[in-house]
Amino acid sequence: MDIESIRRYCLRFPRTAESLQWGDALCFKIGGKMFAVLGLDRTRLSFKCTPDSFAELIEREDIRPAPYVGRYKWVMLDRLDAVRTDELEDLIQQSYEMVAAKAPGKKLREKGSAAIRANLKKTKMKRR
Repeated sequence: MDIESIRRYCLRFPRTAESLQWGDALCFKIGGKMFAVLGLDRTRLSFKCTPDSFAELIEREDIRPAPYVGRYKWVMLDRLDAVRTDELEDLIQQSYEMVAAKAPGKKLREKGSAAIRANLKKTKMKRR
């Protein structure tokens, strides 16, 4: 995946907002909380993981705990091709779902979950 395809993918999730922070970081948020950060000047990607995924991913080449937030199970990919496209999409989706589950407001979480399921059905049908 490249920068633009990651951006398009992240923006497909319901209620996702993007903002440029810290000079070169394109942040993707749900309910004001980040679920992915894409470095633009020095291309890299960070996102939240489950504890099991985190432990497995940081053992791979070009993947490490993300600076400042690694203790919260965020990883940083030093290269966008450090994982396969389908795996990266799954990891970003998991990050979105974990963050959305803690986003403020019950209605936001419920709408997000239903919209994710509907969106995934459409995406899988298009791939066939």
